[in-house]
Amino acid sequence: MPTPPDLIRSAYAELIVTDLAVARWFYVDVLGLVVTAERPGVLYLRAFEEYLHHSLVLREGTEPALRRLAYRVRKPDELEVARRYYAELGVPVRAVPAGDTLGIGEAVRFTDPLGFPVELFYAAEHTPRFTQRYDLHPGNALARLDHFNVVVPDVRAGHEYYTGLGFGVSETIEDTEDNLYAAWLYRKQTVHDIALTAGEGPRLHHIAFATRERAQILHTCDLLGALGSEDMIERGPGRHGVSNAFYLYLRDPDGHRIEIYTSDYYTGDPDNPTVRWDVRDNRRRSFWGHEVVPSWYAEASTVLDLDGEPVPTRQPAVREATVTVGADGFGTADGANGFKLGHQA
Repeated sequence: MPTPPDLIRSAYAELIVTDLAVARWFYVDVLGLVVTAERPGVLYLRAFEEYLHHSLVLREGTEPALRRLAYRVRKPDELEVARRYYAELGVPVRAVPAGDTLGIGEAVRFTDPLGFPVELFYAAEHTPRFTQRYDLHPGNALARLDHFNVVVPDVRAGHEYYTGLGFGVSETIEDTEDNLYAAWLYRKQTVHDIALTAGEGPRLHHIAFATRERAQILHTCDLLGALGSEDMIERGPGRHGVSNAFYLYLRDPDGHRIEIYTSDYYTGDPDNPTVRWDVRDNRRRSFWGHEVVPSWYAEASTVLDLDGEPVPTRQPAVREATVTVGADGFGTADGANGFKLGHQA
């Protein structure tokens, strides 16, 4: 295989939304993201500590979907490395001129071996970083884009693809029969830039933004309750076993899942160990003992190819949800083998 491109981190995502005004209310008025630019039918957003042009693009369309995931490479020359690498893999590859995406320089786009539309870029327009503009921060201020989580039918294949790109593996969910149910992989020095979850895919499970404090996540819950929009809270707040992060999962007006995330750990040492969770250890998804709502395992966003057409999905060989659901060590997917304390009534 040729040398892979040197990716440094997850950089931005582009979502198709069906009503841009409603989406703006959720992402700007509720979550507090900063508007970098607005054009007819498209909105470019970033969080308060980010200085690149955007970390989220919302584009109006007829059906909600993922249009693109993007990673930044270490230097401009890596774009030609990427073009050769993906051509050798035999996947569709396109060179993209500067400005094709507002605020982004020359790029390479391709459909990765897992079926996801991906863009790699180096050059990007700089914007003001609002780290210390506390006069502008809402109570639930988002600091930065943290990671993507995708649903794939074969986590083992995804694991091999990303480790081949030089990603480290921080944590996994496995069983004693060598089945891999989920994996967390990183380039920046945190738990992950991308997570792979076994399921019908390729689909987008969620995009995650980091906050600095747990209180900011709780403030988002209070805000949604005050607005009468508490039904947008799908899961949490709580603490993951995997990653140790404090989390909240929301569903935007189109059903796209957004995680608000804080308090994971450093992974920058070259011998950082991989934490391996047994799929039957039910602290893996919720360290506090909360059940995982069925929609969290079953529902995800459609993925589009480079031409904007939905990518066909495949069923997985194994599903984590069929082993156990919840974090009590008793409950199963069908509830047949026990109960969760407090659910008897």
